[in-house]
Amino acid sequence: MKKYLFILITSFTVSVSSIAQPGHTKAVVADKIVAVVGDKIILKSDLDNSILDMQRQNIAIPQNARCLLLEQAMGIKALVLQAEKDSLPVTDEEVETIIDNRIRAFISQYGSKDELEKIAGKTVYQLKEDFKEPIRDQKLAEAMRNKIVENVRITPKEVNEYYEKIPKDSLRYYESEVEVSQIISYPKATREAEEYCIEQLKGFKEQVESGKSDFATLASIYTQDPGSKETGGQYDVNRYSRELDPVWLGKAFTLKPGQVSNPFKTRFGYHIMQLVSRAGDDASVRHILLIPQVTSFEIKDAMHKLDSVRALLMTGAMDFGTAVAKFSDDEASKFTAGQITGPDGSTYLTIDQLDKGLVMMLKDLKPGQYSQPVEYTDERGKKGVRLVYLKTRTEPHRENLKDDYDRIASRALEEKKNDVLGDWFMKKVVNYYIMIDDDYKSCPEMAKWLKGVTDSTVSK
Repeated sequence: MKKYLFILITSFTVSVSSIAQPGHTKAVVADKIVAVVGDKIILKSDLDNSILDMQRQNIAIPQNARCLLLEQAMGIKALVLQAEKDSLPVTDEEVETIIDNRIRAFISQYGSKDELEKIAGKTVYQLKEDFKEPIRDQKLAEAMRNKIVENVRITPKEVNEYYEKIPKDSLRYYESEVEVSQIISYPKATREAEEYCIEQLKGFKEQVESGKSDFATLASIYTQDPGSKETGGQYDVNRYSRELDPVWLGKAFTLKPGQVSNPFKTRFGYHIMQLVSRAGDDASVRHILLIPQVTSFEIKDAMHKLDSVRALLMTGAMDFGTAVAKFSDDEASKFTAGQITGPDGSTYLTIDQLDKGLVMMLKDLKPGQYSQPVEYTDERGKKGVRLVYLKTRTEPHRENLKDDYDRIASRALEEKKNDVLGDWFMKKVVNYYIMIDDDYKSCPEMAKWLKGVTDSTVSK
């Protein structure tokens, strides 16, 4: 149980298989309770949806998938029970934020709010209600798991012992990787460039209000927001989203349906927005973004600034983290001392995870060196200047303690935490009311749950 339960708790997501895939019709099947832990029930449909979700994500499904999934689900319910008993804090705001992010991801996947509701056969409001309990359980299980293992530490001797147990032909192989940090300076455009954007947006507003043009058509042609260009500038948003620019989000809830705003400014540039529809705290809007263009003169000034920063770094008068805090305009890496991380949070990146410009900047750098400032255009088309620091570069190699100690130590620590978590379950399970459906009692994974539990607490 320990391995699979740990994976589930640390990477758990609400199954999306309750949302039918395009071109497929969900069969209506009888549901039933397959297990109970305390007062928490697990339904057959929970297991069915998890398997469908694995299929949707092209995850290999083991032969004993249902047994493993039931074991994982029971583990989460047990953690939730203890978290509730210990009164671990999980706020409604936390749950709502996660749900909003999940709904936005679904809308992005299916193209629009209307299409999502059509495919799901439910309104967004109903979907949010469906997600509340599993998301809350996820957060409670995570909190309880963290409490159980919070004091677990590992020694160098334990790391070495863990490494020695790995079969030599099973050691991981790593491609060449780099650890790299950056400082990005976005020069401010001139007032003339800003006013030009404002006048353009005023013109678009007049065209829409006079009926000469459709907002979605103008957005698909002129917006400089790549995230909404193909959808006519449309986004579906929630009033309490924490990931959207607050100025931009606030504007969505000051408009009337069909109304077009005056031009307004955010950290991304200048916008106009049209409210498509609003229902309570949810809204559908369209916007057009224009980014004031900087000239070669502003770029040259930014080059000089980062040249000066590089000189301070090379003489040791300033460390890179301090330079990032004082001079970088890149919000994504400003609070990580400029370090670029991968999707999994790792600081080790392969070349194919870097943009082409960054690859060229690193080409002739050695670990510990700083690049010359180079003109840079980000994924939104915003121009700036970038300075990078190459911390480490590894050669392709088989995993070893010298080069990969931190990674090996991290896995060894997780294994130790897993053992502690497993021991916790073995001690706690006898205190829970357990019911397991007859169809699953023969699963080897269920032996851990039935061991030591009296007949009075286990359904026959």
